[in-house]
Amino acid sequence: MITTDVENYPGFAKGIEGPELMLQFRQQAERFGTEFLEEWITRVDLQSRPFTLHTENRVVKADTLIIASGASAKWLGVPGEAKTPKGFGGNGVSACATCDGPLPAFRNKRLVVVGGGDTAMEEATFLTRYASRVYVAHRRDKLRASKIMQEKALKNEKIEFLWNTELAEILGTHEQGVTGVRLRDTNSGAEKNFDCEGVFIAIGHKPNTELFKGQLDMDAVGYLQTNGHSTATNIPGVFACGDVQDSVYRQAVTAAGTGCMSAIDAERFLDHLPVEMPSGEEVTIEGEHITKDRKLIIEPGGEVVSNEPVS
Repeated sequence: MITTDVENYPGFAKGIEGPELMLQFRQQAERFGTEFLEEWITRVDLQSRPFTLHTENRVVKADTLIIASGASAKWLGVPGEAKTPKGFGGNGVSACATCDGPLPAFRNKRLVVVGGGDTAMEEATFLTRYASRVYVAHRRDKLRASKIMQEKALKNEKIEFLWNTELAEILGTHEQGVTGVRLRDTNSGAEKNFDCEGVFIAIGHKPNTELFKGQLDMDAVGYLQTNGHSTATNIPGVFACGDVQDSVYRQAVTAAGTGCMSAIDAERFLDHLPVEMPSGEEVTIEGEHITKDRKLIIEPGGEVVSNEPVS
């Protein structure tokens, strides 16, 4: 969580700090008996059910799986970029204009946006609603953004472009936050200090889906692909919600909404799984009986049909 203040989550008229909101989420889940395993998943096997999840200390089996691993902002790795107290992340440095731009810390201030693609143009344009001036630092002499996004940004009188310029360092104090940046000319290598009160890194996001490569369908960037209006993936019983499958909105409230959808999808999936009886047969919620060898299905009306795959 790199967002200190959350101003646009429903139900908090005066806003709420990000860590506090996360704590309330956890406490609400605990009230309903949720068990938490605070471990890193190192490997998954989704080829058969129950699904298998490996951690460093245990193996977890699951009849259904909801993936909510999110997406991480791409960072440059320059000095001053790290999360406070090591840098100014959360204290003048952000990777989400729609999350942090409306905050008082950025209102009527000089802001620098780093990037040259659609993300940077969208962030810069959005920030002009609040900033006194927005400067886009791009390491080339032309943008990579789509034509429509370029035109929108180039026509905006509150946006100024710093061409052939890359960010070398973010400057400031822990008391004041960001006070400026050190910029480097990509042609000459010359460096200069530039005054500003905020920096937005806008070089894109990377979904946290490395674990699932080769098993779940993804787009070219790595976002999990879900089916239509549901959160179902290409593997029955596996669902995805939040930023791991959303490259467009990336908001806490939209993530919570798709999280609710995934929970309902998973619950309905489990409800329709056959229940094993003492005889070895399985009974579905529709009243179908699956024989012990799983070769035949006896329907509620008594009709017997094959459960073998059609060749």
